[in-house]
Amino acid sequence: MLGILERSAMAAGQAILEVYDAGPAVTYKADTSPVTDADHRAERMILAELAAAFPDIPVIAEESVAAGNVPDIAGQRFFLVDPLDGTKEFVDRDNHFTVNIGLIENGEPVAGVVYAPALGVIYAAKDGQAKKAMVAAGRIAGGWSRIGCRQIPDRPVAVASRRHSSAETIAYLAEQGITDCETIGSSLKFCLLAEGRADLYPRFSRTMEWDTAAGDAVLRAAGGETLTVEGQPLAYGKRDQPNDSDFANPWFIARARRF
Repeated sequence: MLGILERSAMAAGQAILEVYDAGPAVTYKADTSPVTDADHRAERMILAELAAAFPDIPVIAEESVAAGNVPDIAGQRFFLVDPLDGTKEFVDRDNHFTVNIGLIENGEPVAGVVYAPALGVIYAAKDGQAKKAMVAAGRIAGGWSRIGCRQIPDRPVAVASRRHSSAETIAYLAEQGITDCETIGSSLKFCLLAEGRADLYPRFSRTMEWDTAAGDAVLRAAGGETLTVEGQPLAYGKRDQPNDSDFANPWFIARARRF
């Protein structure tokens, strides 16, 4: 399975780069978030690949959900797809955007791929193992390397959203005594924790499950965890929420487990 997800993400990433180089056509959804022709093109490619390889596993994909296409996930095994996470970065020609494909089983992210095509780096996870590789000309270059969360240093490093920080995030970091914080877009924040380049990612602003599933899978496989502010593991497949829309996440804190 993981090889198919990797190839699908890299093919979608190649299509995204073609639009990136040509200049995307941007429109805006009902929630005022931007969407481009790259989002739609990448999602169509991923959905076709997943349908051909895994016809019995439903797929929850960002742009399909926005169009009202939500398959039944009663079986509790499904994919979450964000074809272009960090669309604002993409539009502004900031290279920190990603392709995300995550597999959920019984509410947990158990496999995932995060590909940053403009940076030429891909992360993947399955069966409790996380790995990273460089990508050149649409292919893995130099092989895969195992990654894992680091032992927490005396001065922990946090990562935070470049565009969606909040007063609550700033206050939380101050409470933890953390002064070293890097801001970065997309699901790459999870991956920086997973490969031991940072230690904490507090997110006290809105995200959706397709934003986090793949990166969360990589982090958990690398030895980290993602918890709600109540201390419970972030769950997936959330429907009929009384105070929010389907698949919306609560605030969370992603971290190296030993933090």
